Amino acid sequence: MLRSFLMLLALAALLIASDGSRLYELYQTGKYRQACDEGVSKLQKHQNDEKYISLYAFSCLQADEIDRLALPIILLKKSREARKNATYFSTILLQKNLLIDALENQRPLSQLNLPSTDFVLSKVFDLFSANRYVARNNIYVLSDPKNPRQTYRIYLRAGDQTYALVLDEYYDTILTKHHLYR
Repeated sequence: MLRSFLMLLALAALLIASDGSRLYELYQTGKYRQACDEGVSKLQKHQNDEKYISLYAFSCLQADEIDRLALPIILLKKSREARKNATYFSTILLQKNLLIDALENQRPLSQLNLPSTDFVLSKVFDLFSANRYVARNNIYVLSDPKNPRQTYRIYLRAGDQTYALVLDEYYDTILTKHHLYR
């Protein structure tokens, strides 16, 4: 996460366009969903600006709008840093889809060996694929080996036509963060 933050700071110095400045301001103030929504509405206009695309994608990532990473993954290809960001986003998007498939179809992920990131979904994916969970009524409880007081619960929630992945973060027995990945 620190690495991602440092990349964003470097991007901030280079963002001079008003759309980019506005997006950066929203990100810095923690208004990730608003930044993601505004970013997508102006993405066509900035499709050659990899700094704008990366900032938009990081905003969507923080807003749990992981499916919105698909277009940035395709667009981020010109510079070395952009390709690194695309790989980071690809890994997280793939892990989300694999977790949904594993929970829906009772498929093990233990044979997969994917790169990992510092994003919470990656941590959960790593624990799940290592079979470090306890399953109760289709809810999977995973404990963080580095901090036993930190646990995660993942399960599926039925949507209109697909399932959404729910990831709840707990510290002791207190729910600290609720994520919904559609």
